[in-house]
Amino acid sequence: MRWCVSIGAVLVAGALAGGDTPGVAAPAAPSPSVDATVDVELILAVDISYSMDMDELALQREGYADAIISKEFLQALKTGPTGKVAVTYFEWAASTDQRVVMPWRVIDGPESAGAVAEDIRKAPLRRASRTSISGAINFAMPLFDANAYRGIRRVIDISGDGPNNNGEPVTIARDAALAKGVTINGLPIMSKATNYATMDIENLDIYYEDCVIGGAGSFVVPIKIREKFKEAIRTKLVMEVAHRVPELSVVPAATRAQRVSCTIGEKIWQERWGQ
Repeated sequence: MRWCVSIGAVLVAGALAGGDTPGVAAPAAPSPSVDATVDVELILAVDISYSMDMDELALQREGYADAIISKEFLQALKTGPTGKVAVTYFEWAASTDQRVVMPWRVIDGPESAGAVAEDIRKAPLRRASRTSISGAINFAMPLFDANAYRGIRRVIDISGDGPNNNGEPVTIARDAALAKGVTINGLPIMSKATNYATMDIENLDIYYEDCVIGGAGSFVVPIKIREKFKEAIRTKLVMEVAHRVPELSVVPAATRAQRVSCTIGEKIWQERWGQ
């Protein structure tokens, strides 16, 4: 079942529920031990394409760092059987441009959460051309096998402000990930007026629902108001860690015909640039 999520109610429910080289994945890690079991292996895949301005990039980075040390996140951490999650954070743009900002780390309480947040904050900001969600998914998948942890769940968390316009079709990468039992969640960023010059589309949240996310309990948390940026990121991380979808705060995406073309980004690029 896939869901579109309301931000505020999830935070309340959650609180009450008590590699640096672009395009290159890390080498394979040793086989994990029993002690390395975590509730979720969580990959944070963050868009840094040129359609994001520097203020947005800074706000996005701060949003993830703040979310990880929030009381809601730390409370959600306690709801899992191990009380631990493994997290890595990378930034992406074109199909050959991905960079690990923070290698795999375990969060098991306030101290480790603070260290992870500091690692995310201190990396320099950058922007790059094109938007390849498929490239981000394809880069993320080997990262699961390259860490030393055994997650009860495996989740890719993708944030972005536009449709796929580079690399293979996003549905091919998505379906390959889902076939391996990975869940993909989305954070479509829609906080600015639609600008076709930067390859925006009006219904990015629907695009993410129909073309990007998938797997058990997958969901999208759209950001439509800039002031809700950090709150939305916190909502998404709380849900992913707690693996909890409160009934009253979500609306299921019913089975229906596809509502938006999953190649709309490629079509817009071709119409504009002729390639």
